[in-house]
Amino acid sequence: MTDHKSFKRRVRARMERTGESYTAARAHLIPAPVPTVDERPASAGTGAATMRDRLSDARVAEATGHGYDFWFALLDSWEGTTLGHTRIAAHLVEEHGLDGWWAQSVTVAYEQERGLRLPGQKKDGFAISVSKTVNVPVERLFAAFADPEVRARWLPTPVEERTTKENRRFTADLPEDTRMAATFQAKDEHKSAVGIEHTRFTDADRAARWKGAWRSHLADLANLLEE
Repeated sequence: MTDHKSFKRRVRARMERTGESYTAARAHLIPAPVPTVDERPASAGTGAATMRDRLSDARVAEATGHGYDFWFALLDSWEGTTLGHTRIAAHLVEEHGLDGWWAQSVTVAYEQERGLRLPGQKKDGFAISVSKTVNVPVERLFAAFADPEVRARWLPTPVEERTTKENRRFTADLPEDTRMAATFQAKDEHKSAVGIEHTRFTDADRAARWKGAWRSHLADLANLLEE
């Protein structure tokens, strides 16, 4: 097994030589795995789970009295595919007594099932989410977002801060008229986690590329804070 500290020194030596990020330099020093015959290219999309994946049929039936198939058939008979999200959700609340949250969930599931909405797609575009646990106190993790000088060391993109709630939440505008919100949680005195939602993408492919970029940026963040 490669000695961890020795490997990190090799990575940082390459960073100084090439100007690459920690993640990029590390990738060049780790041999790529040999693909197997069963491997296939990743499918297009944001990688987001469908509503059916997130909420089981049993949970929907327990909360609303019926499973997905009942609600989908009912909405089909009402010509739901022609009416739009707001009218569908309002119909489920007003005519069938569903709680607002469950009406929204059933509506999204219906739109996905009928090809009206892709997983990860919201009213204002597509969205992706990523998270990372880092071995530092939550104060340091939050500061890595809120302090522009620290942020520039791991996030190489323009950021226009919108709102902050110390050690809890950070929101900002990013390029391409997109927006991000980061929420922070202390795991213990020496470990914390950040969850990021990046929204308002105009297409699923661009959202998926940003999801990969965020994973790389957060890996750089962890290496910066934990070194």
